Amino acid sequence: MAVHRTKSSQRASPDVERLVADAISLAASGSQIEDRFWEARLDVRLMRLLKSQNQNVIDAALDQTFRINTLAFEVLADCAETLAESLVLEHEGEPWDVLLLALPIIAHTRYQIPSGALSTSAVESTAAAVHQAIASADTRLAIIPWLYSIDQMPHSHCQTRLLTEALATAAITASEIKLELREMSETIAVLADPRFIIAAIAAPSGTPLFRWQAEPPIRQERGVSLTGWQNAMRDPVSALLPGCEFELLLPEAYFTNCRLADKQVRPLSMKAAVNFLESTLGVLPAGLSCVVGAFGEDQADEYRISFSVKGSAEVVYGVIWPLYDRESVSNDALNDLSDDDCPMKRITDALRDAGVEDVFRHAMLFDPELCDDCGAPLFPDRSGEAVHAELPDDAPTQQPLFH
Repeated sequence: MAVHRTKSSQRASPDVERLVADAISLAASGSQIEDRFWEARLDVRLMRLLKSQNQNVIDAALDQTFRINTLAFEVLADCAETLAESLVLEHEGEPWDVLLLALPIIAHTRYQIPSGALSTSAVESTAAAVHQAIASADTRLAIIPWLYSIDQMPHSHCQTRLLTEALATAAITASEIKLELREMSETIAVLADPRFIIAAIAAPSGTPLFRWQAEPPIRQERGVSLTGWQNAMRDPVSALLPGCEFELLLPEAYFTNCRLADKQVRPLSMKAAVNFLESTLGVLPAGLSCVVGAFGEDQADEYRISFSVKGSAEVVYGVIWPLYDRESVSNDALNDLSDDDCPMKRITDALRDAGVEDVFRHAMLFDPELCDDCGAPLFPDRSGEAVHAELPDDAPTQQPLFH
C-alpha cells in the first residue's frame, strides 16, 4: 500500500515538477481561498495520473518533496490519498459521498494469524456492527469478504483508487462486489501483524458518514463508537482469529488506519519476539540482549533489532521496525532518546516493556543489506557488523518472521 516510503529512480519529468511546484505553493499558502486554488490544481493533475495508472510520477513527486520540503510532502500526500480513498458518485440523479475504510485488527500469537475468505455470517456481523456503532443514518455499506494481511492490500494510490471505485458502486446500488479474490498473494507467516477488513461507506453528499459527525440523537463521540465497535466485534473476531490476542481499532479512512495499524503492531512485534525466544530457547526476557541500528541508503528507512542471549555475541533473532512516510530521523540523531516520539526511544521503551533491559544503540546508518543466499535481512551485532540471525542448531527449525 502507499504508506511506505518509495525510492523512485525516475528522473524529474514535467509532470513531477508541476506536482512538486503546486504542492510547495499550497504549503506556502496564507489563506483558504488560495488553498482552494492550489488544491483544485493538484486534484486535476493527480486525478489524471490516477486514471492513467501513472503511479511512478506520483511516487517521484512524493520522494522529491520529502527530500526538499516536508510540509509540501504532507500536502501532496494528503491530496493523493484523499483522491485514492474517496470520491463522489452520482446515482439516480443524486450525488453520493464515498469513503474507503480500513477496519484494522492488531493481532499477535504464538501460532499463526489467519487471513483469507470471510464467511457470509462474518460479513453480516461486521456490517451490523458498523451500522450499530460507527455509521450515521442513511449510509450504505459494501464489505469485501476477505480478511487481508498487509501484503495483500493495494500497494499504490492507483490501485487503491480502483478499489474505491469498485466498492463505491457496490455500496450505493447494493450490487455484487466485482473483485477477483482467488489469486491473492500468499501471506507471510508472522506472529505479530495487523489484519484488515476493507469496506466502503456511502452517504448522500453533504450528509454525515459517521456517528460523530451527526446531530443528536444519532451523534456520539469517537470513544463511545470505539467501545461499541469493540464490544460488537469481540466474538466475531475471536472466531476469525483462534489462538490470537487482538485489539480492534476504530474504523476510519483507509490510509490513516493503515499507517496507524502498522505503527501499533511494532511494539507488539517486540513482545512477540521475546515470547517466542522464551518459549523456544527457555531464556527469560532478562536473559536477552538487544542491539538496535538504523538502516537505509541515504536516511533511516527502518531500524533493525538483534536479539542475543546475554553473554553471547551470536545474533539468534531479528525484528524490523519500519519507518513510514511521515516519520523521519536525521542522520545525526539516529540513537537519540531525548524525544519521546523518536523511533529509538519508542524501540527501547518497547523492549523494556517486554522485559529486555540490556539494549545497545548504534549511532551509525547501516546499509540495508540482505543475505545473498536466502534474501533474509541482516541484523546489527554489537561490533557494528550486519550479520545473519540464526537460532541455535538444537532450536525448532520452523522460524516465524516478525513485522
